[in-house]
Amino acid sequence: MGKIIAGIGTSHVPAIGAAMDRGKANEPYWKPLFDGYLPAREWMKNNKPDVAIIVYNDHASAFSLELISTFTLGVADEFLPADEGYGPRAVPNVKGHAEFAWHLVEQLILDGFDMTIANDMPVDHGLTVPLSIMNGEVDVWPYPVIPLCVNVIQYPPPTGGRCFMLGKALRQAVEAFDEDLNVVIFGTGGMSHQLQGQRAGFINPEFDTMFLDGLTKDPASLASISHETYMREAGSEGIELVMWMIMRGAMGDNVKEIYRHYHVPASNTAAGLIILENA
Repeated sequence: MGKIIAGIGTSHVPAIGAAMDRGKANEPYWKPLFDGYLPAREWMKNNKPDVAIIVYNDHASAFSLELISTFTLGVADEFLPADEGYGPRAVPNVKGHAEFAWHLVEQLILDGFDMTIANDMPVDHGLTVPLSIMNGEVDVWPYPVIPLCVNVIQYPPPTGGRCFMLGKALRQAVEAFDEDLNVVIFGTGGMSHQLQGQRAGFINPEFDTMFLDGLTKDPASLASISHETYMREAGSEGIELVMWMIMRGAMGDNVKEIYRHYHVPASNTAAGLIILENA
């Protein structure tokens, strides 16, 4: 059977990828952030999964406003880095795991989640930056990836509660797979930030800390956070944190925090990282 061995929550700030790609990770502005990633990369080397499920959102690379899917699961053998207007990131192509992905999408649909199936889908910084954060600069990503793309761009996005329930269903689907696979699930996006309007540049470390604490202590309360509360307390782009709830739902009821890193600012964003294992 499949087994989820850990959950990772991480920001996917595009400037983090750009800093790595342009050799700026050791510059004074970026070094404190990237130094905090080193223990997480060491953990990943020591706990290399057979496959990773990465929950992320597309940034108008694979989907436009002409077609919006709430939940999309990629079932291809390979996913190419997207051209986000300045060329694709110079990172390896993302290898998929089609057999496992098709199993997951079948199980989720039969369990009542109306998943969109993507046989071909470019992946942008929402997915590749988390891979870079956890693995550094590599010639080949060390494990295949199943992309799970969530709409948090066009209103209405799914609620945190619905995402939490999707995570629970995803865990059951993983465990129903008839091959032994060690799986890590990423929830990405956030933390607090706003990119436009009168509150552009808004960051709320108190809310971010509460959210990180709640992942281990009281995830049910996080699942009840409303869209309005995310907007008010975490900025308009803080809604991305609902994707962390899919990760948390896929874990067991009791988890232990293995590592945490929080840094402000990363570009105009609060950058958070947490690693959870089942207790």
